[in-house]
Amino acid sequence: MGILDQFDLTGEAAIITGAGSGLGQQMALALADAGCDVVGVGRRAEPLEETGALIRAKGRRYLACPGTDVTDSAQVNAMVERAIAEMGRISVLINNAGLGGSGRGKTLPELTDEDWHSGIESNLYSAFYCSRAVVTHMVEHGGGRIINITSGWGFRGGRNNFMYAIAKGGVIQLTKALAMTYARDNIRCTCIAPGLFPHTDDPAALAQLAEKQPAGRTGEMWEIGPLAVFLSSAASDYVSGDTILIDGGAIAAGITPAGLVPVAEG
Repeated sequence: MGILDQFDLTGEAAIITGAGSGLGQQMALALADAGCDVVGVGRRAEPLEETGALIRAKGRRYLACPGTDVTDSAQVNAMVERAIAEMGRISVLINNAGLGGSGRGKTLPELTDEDWHSGIESNLYSAFYCSRAVVTHMVEHGGGRIINITSGWGFRGGRNNFMYAIAKGGVIQLTKALAMTYARDNIRCTCIAPGLFPHTDDPAALAQLAEKQPAGRTGEMWEIGPLAVFLSSAASDYVSGDTILIDGGAIAAGITPAGLVPVAEG
C-alpha cells in the first residue's frame, strides 16, 4: 500500500456540523475529494444544499440535515439516526458548529444567563450531544473518528470573552476524555484549533489582520481541508487525544504578535 492510500476515505461517511459555509464547508469538500460521503448539518437549508451540489459533483453521496439545532439533544439524536439510515455507517464525526459572538465584550456583571447558556451550549453542548449520539454506533461497527473544532481562545482565554473561551477550552478536555475512554474501541478523537481565518475579501481588512500574525498572513479556508482528511484517515491511526493548531504560529509566538495585548481593568 502506498503512502497516499493511507489517506483514502472511499466507502466512509462523515457527519459534519456547520457544513454550509466557511471551514465546515471546506472540510466537507476535502473529505469528498478523498472519497468520503457526507452528511451536512446546519440550521439553514440553502447553504447546505450549495455544499451538497459541490459534493455530488465529485460523485459522492450527500445528505443535508437542515433545521437541526445541535444544542437540542433530541434533534441531534434524530439527525444521527437519519444519517445512519441513509449512509449505512458513520465512521467520521466533525463537530464544527458553534457561535463566536455571544456576550463578547461584556464585563462579567453584564452577562445574562441567556448569554452564558447560548455561548456554552452552542460551542460545547453541541459537540457533547453529537459525540454521545454517534459513539455507540461507532463502537458497534469497529471504531471511528471524532474531530472537534476548538480555537486558540481555548488556550489563551480572553478579556471580556468568557463563554467562547471557556467552551472552547471545554472542547479540548472533551476530546481528551473521549480519546481516553474509547481508545480500545478503535475510536480516535482529536481536536483542531484554527487560527485566524477571516470571512472577508476586503484587501485592506486582510492586510490589517495579516500584519498582526506571525506568518504575515491569515489562513485560507481551503487549508483546513487536508488536516481534516489526515485526521479522518488511516494515516492518523496513532493520533488521539491531541489538539492540532493550524494558526500560522500565533499561539507559539504568544499573544502579542497576534495583536492581543492584555489590558487591565480600570
